[in-house]
Amino acid sequence: MSLDRYADAIADLDPDRGEVETAEVVVTDDVLVKAFVLAPDGEITPHEHADATNVFHVLEGSPTVVRDGETERIEAPGVVLNERGAVHGARNESDDRAVLTASLCPFP
Repeated sequence: MSLDRYADAIADLDPDRGEVETAEVVVTDDVLVKAFVLAPDGEITPHEHADATNVFHVLEGSPTVVRDGETERIEAPGVVLNERGAVHGARNESDDRAVLTASLCPFP
């Protein structure tokens, strides 16, 4: 048995163009880590978490991260902090898939 939950979580994720597929990597009473595989043109719609900090870990590709109206293309590996209440999301403007995890703490 491997301690690495990431590989198992995304093994079967293969979204079509314009789509995003997700898998829960870790779920406890106080944290959620979720994997997102963004196909080209896939998007995590901007949203906010009023009571939790969200951290994106860009593991593959180069998604464009959106935070409070600003955008930045982040190359893997990369980490983006989204403070509580920040409107955040991501989109894949490249021709290759992008993979990121989002850690939500504390888990509401």
